[in-house]
Amino acid sequence: MSEVTRDAVERALQDVVDPNLEMDLVSAQCVRDIAVDGKKVRVAVELGYPADRYRGELTAQLKAAVEAISGVESAEIEVSSRIEAHTVQPGLKAMEQIKNIIAVASGKGGVGKSTTAVNLALALAAEGANVGILDADIYGPSQPRMLGVQAKPESKDGNTMEPLIGHGLQAMSAGFLIDEETPMVWRGPMVTQALEQLLSDTNWKDLDYLIVDMPPGTGDTQLTLAQKVPVTGAVIVTTPQDIALLDARKGLRMFEKVNVPVLGIVENMSIHICSQCGHQEHIFGEGGGARMAEQYGVDLLGSLPLEIGIREQADSGNPSVAADPDGPVAQSYHRIARRIAGKLSLQQKDTGSAFPHIVVENT
Repeated sequence: MSEVTRDAVERALQDVVDPNLEMDLVSAQCVRDIAVDGKKVRVAVELGYPADRYRGELTAQLKAAVEAISGVESAEIEVSSRIEAHTVQPGLKAMEQIKNIIAVASGKGGVGKSTTAVNLALALAAEGANVGILDADIYGPSQPRMLGVQAKPESKDGNTMEPLIGHGLQAMSAGFLIDEETPMVWRGPMVTQALEQLLSDTNWKDLDYLIVDMPPGTGDTQLTLAQKVPVTGAVIVTTPQDIALLDARKGLRMFEKVNVPVLGIVENMSIHICSQCGHQEHIFGEGGGARMAEQYGVDLLGSLPLEIGIREQADSGNPSVAADPDGPVAQSYHRIARRIAGKLSLQQKDTGSAFPHIVVENT
């Protein structure tokens, strides 16, 4: 019987492709240790993204691959996660208490961006991450209602605010500071300043991810935010409808112009599922998100259905991932959230201020 070697174990591990990284764990440099003791093998894997709901499946796949090696009698697989901070736009410095800021944006309103943002945040938290959500839509804040939180933020020092907690998420929104029916009649500069204060004056506590629910559109407020907030990655939400895709392209290009990596596209309302008979119909068109992803060389992270339950649960302050964590809709959000975090984990890590940021601009 041939002797089991480390090389043989590595080759076996390379046969298992992680769908969240779209590569094997050896190539992704996630394999921390391989120990061979006669016919027994121990493998330690450290993922760069949270995966509490995927860890068991991945462990089983790796165990089966290693135990298929000739001469191996048993394999012990240990899969853990460590989330690190990643680089932000040139000229900006990452925030001390936030490892990664992910902007969830759309080129237009009405595509379900806020519902997608809160469910992705909840999914990341359920996977084991410490997550916050910042409602950056000053004119139409919706996260207080979606999280079922109506309290006012507390200030312990008179200068900063404590985030409110909704379904385990640290949250901040202009909606916590004003009455729900009070309109914000502000010009652009005031909005931008308010958002910067909501971000910087909130005592976020050791966040792995802060999800920023961006205001819809690509105007001055959105561009200023993309330039001033230290973002590690952006997610574009669209529907398959041609007019929505046209606006989503503008949002994607905006982030490209300010050097924010676009992690991918989420196609919302991709298919309508009748609540009475289960009939499925592509009422907003079909395949638009995939075509846009291919055109711009980014990933289609996943598709979500147009289903009345998603809207009802969000409106009632109990979004789908919290209301029905094992249901098919929640599982879709989980898959998308893991892909977002997985893609982010492959980006350049933030090494602090060892080197100065140099910005070259055309004059």
